[in-house]
Amino acid sequence: MLQDPNSLMGILTQYGRAVGWSVTAAVGFAFGVGIALKVFDWLSSDIDEWEEIKKGNMGVALIFVSLIVMVGLLVYKVI
Repeated sequence: MLQDPNSLMGILTQYGRAVGWSVTAAVGFAFGVGIALKVFDWLSSDIDEWEEIKKGNMGVALIFVSLIVMVGLLVYKVI
């Protein structure tokens, strides 16, 4: 049974759906970024990226930032 979207219950249902999709997107983004960073770390085993970032290597930091942004855009498009 569909509810009237202008009623109080209809509005609360829409808010609930919005919060649900927001949580789903946040969880998907968290897993996507985590998996992408692990795969990138696994593929580039010759260099310790985290140590380079601690040393102030901006090139490695920019690669990580671009990786996170691209995974975020992919997760955004999927969800």
